Amino acid sequence: MRLQTSQAEGDRALLTELTEPTELLDFKSPQIQQLIVERRWQALPEFERIGAIYDFVRNEIKFGYNQSDSLPASQVLADGFGQCNTKGILLMALLRANQIACRFHGFTIDKRLQKGAITGWAYVLAPASIIHSWVEIWFDGRWVNLEGFILDESYLIAVQQTFPAAKEFCGFGAAVTDLRDPPVQWKGTDTYIQKEGINADFGIFNSPDEFYRKHGTNLSGLKKWVFETVVRAQMNRNVERIRLSKVKR
Repeated sequence: MRLQTSQAEGDRALLTELTEPTELLDFKSPQIQQLIVERRWQALPEFERIGAIYDFVRNEIKFGYNQSDSLPASQVLADGFGQCNTKGILLMALLRANQIACRFHGFTIDKRLQKGAITGWAYVLAPASIIHSWVEIWFDGRWVNLEGFILDESYLIAVQQTFPAAKEFCGFGAAVTDLRDPPVQWKGTDTYIQKEGINADFGIFNSPDEFYRKHGTNLSGLKKWVFETVVRAQMNRNVERIRLSKVKR
């Protein structure tokens, strides 16, 4: 009984730690605190609270490419767009700020998943395996994987309309078994949009800070400079073109 009690206390302590801020999960920043007050998420029951935060990050933070993978949540919010890693950082910060315990799961994905969303020299410069992550939340006594927030609804619909007959699909930022009906809506269970492109698993980390200290980000050196100063703007223009349904097959 003492062992069981000790284990339960340890579990509670870990869940408490997984609601705390970090350098990247900077939810005590004025911008994030203002957003939380305006949205009144804390007044919602847990299921609805998670769903409202999830939908905010999914659809009000558009799919796009930030300057780096390891940006603080307040910067992602200011950018107004992001990809798996940066939108995930913002999602984690907002969840923790609203008493939802969450953790970081790191992977790599095959860069073919990004073909179409990334084109030309940007695609050539991209590493063969790209750092990827999803968010895991403690809900209803179990861990639930959240990945379906990466592509905003308007972008996803544009891809679906461009490939209306597609079922199993890899490209344009998606890797799914059924493009027509991917599991992206919050229903209390796992959500996915890039899972089928995963090619390596780095495991679970208490925070993105821990992950990036150990594994770094996708680019470094000259490639990073070229990406930040030239290529990224081109990538984001292409994503917006796709969102406006002007996709070249």
